[in-house]
Amino acid sequence: MPQHATITDADYAALADFRFSLRQFQAFSESRAAECGLTPQQHQALLVIRAAAPGLASIGHVAERLILKPHSATGLIDRLVALDLVERRPSSSDKRQALLALTDLAHAKLDRLSATHKEEIRRLRPMLNELLDKLDG
Repeated sequence: MPQHATITDADYAALADFRFSLRQFQAFSESRAAECGLTPQQHQALLVIRAAAPGLASIGHVAERLILKPHSATGLIDRLVALDLVERRPSSSDKRQALLALTDLAHAKLDRLSATHKEEIRRLRPMLNELLDKLDG
């Protein structure tokens, strides 16, 4: 039987608290996205497109970053296009590939969501640091 590092009761408690904190943040994020008329996955896709380096915001990139199959990412992007949140533009280097760009409406929604998410992460930082310190100790 393989030897495992000793996990203490305090480690289990810290891990459980960490998972709970992640779930709380996820619930916060889902709620804020809904307030903006977005699903959590749509919010994540907009964030991925906005954060992509120039020329890299493709359906393949969205699929990779959201851990989706390409056809699922295509459906997600189709819905975002229908909502006037994303535009497909031909790639200058590969005519078979479309690059994705956010519309002004998407930028407005994402700006609002990102500001509230930054505030929440700042609020959670001390508690997360404490949990990480417990796991290190």
